[in-house]
Amino acid sequence: MSDHYEAVRVRISGRVQGVGFRMWTRDEALRLGVTGWVRNEADGSVSVLIAGADCAIATMIERLRRGPAGALVSGLQTEAAQLGNMPTDFRITG
Repeated sequence: MSDHYEAVRVRISGRVQGVGFRMWTRDEALRLGVTGWVRNEADGSVSVLIAGADCAIATMIERLRRGPAGALVSGLQTEAAQLGNMPTDFRITG
């Protein structure tokens, strides 16, 4: 696989709040060596910004499709994000 560096914004819907989704996402991101952030949204979804090698991002997206135990992912949308001002770690921001 390629080591191309990119950034992706992901929006996950379903039963994704109140099930440890943000902490699980941070742990998975740290395992994969990607940077970015995760936060809860007012509409009940979770937003994630992921930056890193494209192969790590692809793996992270597949993990987000399943989510942690207790989550029920019903939708996942992705869009390319700009690489400017990217975090140097992975944070829970809200």
